[in-house]
Amino acid sequence: MRRGKIMENGVEYKAEDIQILSDIEAVRKRPGMYIGSTDEKGLHHLLMEVVDNSIDEALAGVCKNIIVKLHGDGVSVEDDGRGIPVDIHPLYNKPALEIVLTELHSGAKFDKKVYKVSGGLHGVGIHVVNFLSEYLKIVVKRDNKIFMQEYSRGKKLSEIREIGRIEEGKIILSESLDLELSSPTGTYVYFRPDPQIFETLNFKYDLVKGKLRSLAFLNKGLRIVLKDLRNGLSEEFKYDGGLIEFVKFLNEGVHAIHDDVLYYEDQEENIKVEVALQYTDAPYETLLAYVNDIQTEDGGTHVAGFRMALTRVVNDYAKENNLSRDLTITGDDIREGLTAIILVKHPEPQFEGQTKAKLGNSEVKGIVNSISIKHIKKYFEEHPATARIIVAKVINNAAAREAARKAKEMVRRKNLLDALDLPGKLADCSLEDRDKTEIFIVEGDSAGGSAKQARNREFQAILPLRGKILNVEKANLERAFKSDEIKALISAIGTGVKDDFDISKLRYGKIIIMTDADVDGAHIRTLLLTFFYRYMRDLITNGHIYIAQPPLYRIQKGAEVIYVYSDEEKERVLKQLGNNAVVQRFKGLGEMNPQQLWETTMNPETRRLLRIDIETASEADRLFTLLMGDQVEPRRDFIMKHAKEVMNLDI
Repeated sequence: MRRGKIMENGVEYKAEDIQILSDIEAVRKRPGMYIGSTDEKGLHHLLMEVVDNSIDEALAGVCKNIIVKLHGDGVSVEDDGRGIPVDIHPLYNKPALEIVLTELHSGAKFDKKVYKVSGGLHGVGIHVVNFLSEYLKIVVKRDNKIFMQEYSRGKKLSEIREIGRIEEGKIILSESLDLELSSPTGTYVYFRPDPQIFETLNFKYDLVKGKLRSLAFLNKGLRIVLKDLRNGLSEEFKYDGGLIEFVKFLNEGVHAIHDDVLYYEDQEENIKVEVALQYTDAPYETLLAYVNDIQTEDGGTHVAGFRMALTRVVNDYAKENNLSRDLTITGDDIREGLTAIILVKHPEPQFEGQTKAKLGNSEVKGIVNSISIKHIKKYFEEHPATARIIVAKVINNAAAREAARKAKEMVRRKNLLDALDLPGKLADCSLEDRDKTEIFIVEGDSAGGSAKQARNREFQAILPLRGKILNVEKANLERAFKSDEIKALISAIGTGVKDDFDISKLRYGKIIIMTDADVDGAHIRTLLLTFFYRYMRDLITNGHIYIAQPPLYRIQKGAEVIYVYSDEEKERVLKQLGNNAVVQRFKGLGEMNPQQLWETTMNPETRRLLRIDIETASEADRLFTLLMGDQVEPRRDFIMKHAKEVMNLDI
């Protein structure tokens, strides 16, 4: 009998080629399967796995405080919950703490005795953190004793040992340890991500802040403290108003068309539903959905149930009160201007994948739908003035949508959305393989001309834009379709926008924004990012949007020429080169000749590109609203608060 088969590449495939990896080897060999990626996103996912364990203690009602610290070489999370048990497990003859840290698919969240609801369901969170950390230290405070254990890359460096005790609520350590504990009960985890695994080890304060603030909103009364020991920054989040405060926070930069936030909370079949919503005059929807405090970025059955309910109640109210003006009201009309938070607490949620982006439980749709119909209908009956304001807004949306449809049809009839009909605007590339092509959106005809000369015509397309495009944060779809620059953008990219968006029609794998390194250039970048975020968000979430990084300075000494991209880098290079170096400051792309533009900004071998990503949807929504909306006061407050952080400002 033959033991194997000779494959086309000449290698024989035999039984001994089959490998069985240990848990640690499996996670370290394929970390993306567990945390999504090994870049900045995966790094922060690692931290949130630890935070989620503390949040689960809060959901169980046994944790009131969580403290997150960004250390110089790692991060720590401490809660005042019950603390992970350290005694010997009767079946496995190992300490429970050790099982939790080293055995995949272990934990206390499966039988629902200890945790009725939880975000961690698969039993892989803290284990993965341990396996992907160069060093991990865990401290448990329970039964008036303090225990500690240390690990490296999933393997224990020490046995569990008692390092102190609790006397009359005070922490007394028996060893001299570099350890600052804040509460007499709970769990403390410190870890250093493994540089062998991660592309970056830098935890971003603002990114962590946004995630922690959202969790504080979702858990009314929970206190979450963030401390950055690298620079002394510190903030505390605690919201007794919960989701109501969350909605008001998101709506800071826009005008709410009614004062109060519609809020309801109910339960069916052990599934708890909590919703807060408010309408604004914004031309877009802001909807954030969570299950057991885990954000479901791709929605799911809970979102579908809520949207069905809102559509039905609004439509019924409009018909019963003769307000519809013979217009057909769609779900899109009802969602435009809506800010809503949906929070479902479910004992057995079914997520799609470890990253939990979408809820799949079929029963949730009906439960959220029935609860929402009951409470929204009751609110409309008890608040008729507000109900009429909301329905009037929806009807105006329907009228604007119909006008936009007619405008769009007119645009299509004139072939202005046909990517081939852009003479003098789009300099296309010859290659048709989307994954290998890129388009540069360039500020101004002058820079566009240089870019056309500098580019590689095979795979690089150039679309010059005249001036600043329309601020879509303040404009609806009807106005957008009247803008020549926006029509050119939509046409060149090929996907369509909003409900007509189809990513399969994308014409270029990379969409690169290339503007001057001054205030006007920054404004144009922001306007373009606002357009992509509101009209083609999937281009961002799928990693297609980039910002070119042209150099700020050209430094020459003799025959040596160095391009630098920051003031800090300039000072470092000047120190290395010594005296007699000539420094040229680039204020615009037009100051570079085509060869320089190619070498510094367009050549894939030498350029620097910044990929745009959305880590925290609530923070992204709020910042676009704050900075690009029509409310002056919140924007002024934001600028005043962050003015000192500006390092480079051209006037």
